[in-house]
Amino acid sequence: MRVAVLACGAKVLAGLLAEHGSGRREEAVLCRCGQRMESQGVRRKELMTILGPVAYDRSRFQCPSCQATRYPGDEAMDVEGTTRSPGLRRMMARAGSQSTFKDARDDLRIYAGLDVSAKDVERVAERIGQEMESWSERERQEILSREEHPEPEKDIPVMYVSYDGTGVPMTRWELVGVKGKRADGVAKTREAKLGCVFTQTTVDEEGYPIRDPDTTSFVGAIETAETFGWRIYGEAWRQGLSQARKVVVLGDGAEWVKNLAEMHFPRAILIIDLYHARQHVSGLCRILFGANEKKMERQRRRWWALLDGGRVENIILQARRHLPFDPDLKKTAETEIHYLEKNKERMRYVDFRAQGLFVGSGVIEAGCKTIIGQRLKQSGMEWTVRGANAIISLRCMMKSNRLEDYWESRVA
Repeated sequence: MRVAVLACGAKVLAGLLAEHGSGRREEAVLCRCGQRMESQGVRRKELMTILGPVAYDRSRFQCPSCQATRYPGDEAMDVEGTTRSPGLRRMMARAGSQSTFKDARDDLRIYAGLDVSAKDVERVAERIGQEMESWSERERQEILSREEHPEPEKDIPVMYVSYDGTGVPMTRWELVGVKGKRADGVAKTREAKLGCVFTQTTVDEEGYPIRDPDTTSFVGAIETAETFGWRIYGEAWRQGLSQARKVVVLGDGAEWVKNLAEMHFPRAILIIDLYHARQHVSGLCRILFGANEKKMERQRRRWWALLDGGRVENIILQARRHLPFDPDLKKTAETEIHYLEKNKERMRYVDFRAQGLFVGSGVIEAGCKTIIGQRLKQSGMEWTVRGANAIISLRCMMKSNRLEDYWESRVA
């Protein structure tokens, strides 16, 4: 029954397409070189659609000067250079972004009755992802080049900007010259940088901040910190950075995170994620008191309490009193103490909470797992930078609820 219904639908669709693909045109068809193009009759093209294959006749035009050809019908229906309909491409791109390309192939066959190969899904998903990246880059450049920015629909009390990095397994040739974190220096991954922007208007009854619904957007790519800085900066402007009364940058204290904040968000409140701060305190306890498990755990709880109260100096003072004699352990402990020393003003959690601010980067941590980890870090996967960035762009667009914006831009 389903096959019969789809076949009938495909027949009706073929009739509708015939009305748009060919026929007399009131306006001249011009070549890119400026010459008027001449009609060369009608050419048939078979389109694969969500209803099945459809025969499509459309007019062909050729430039008498440079011999370039155009199919205005293809351009109008967004099938230029492809044999797949926009609806099918959307479906394939979404399926390919959600799971492996083989799983996507099987899902499309089972749920939609579409017979496509895993390689077809890969090509379409990556092409759509690359086109989304180009579209968002044009949008970003247009936003950053404006002399004046339109005011957002509502006031923005607090805007949060958060970003982090996570490794993506790469093919061998993409790792040439890349230094790894392992002791032997061999790299298995390249860092994908992911950023998010969201706003906050209210707090709950207990004074904890509440993230505004439907304001969280993501951007990301495997690229240098400098390039990524402009990416996240442009996204913040798109979300209304100029109208935010308060801007908060949430990060893990890495040097590149701090540098980008100082460059692009110099007036922002920079907060070290509480979870990462606690990790450093726990690591310091392990170095200083690791020989005594009970003492280490007891000290960890005390220092976490001091950390929550923003009393980082107390932790530093007490830690220096317990520096080990072993030179290697002492050096490691001093590194952790130095981290706390240089970031202490970004760890005033009691003050940040008094202002009703978030002190944890859970949104971006979850984003690294769901947007990048779940799709790009499965067992046995190896990516090219181009392919990984295409899927990252596609998944960021989906998680930011901007798919319809993109597809509407294609129609326009």
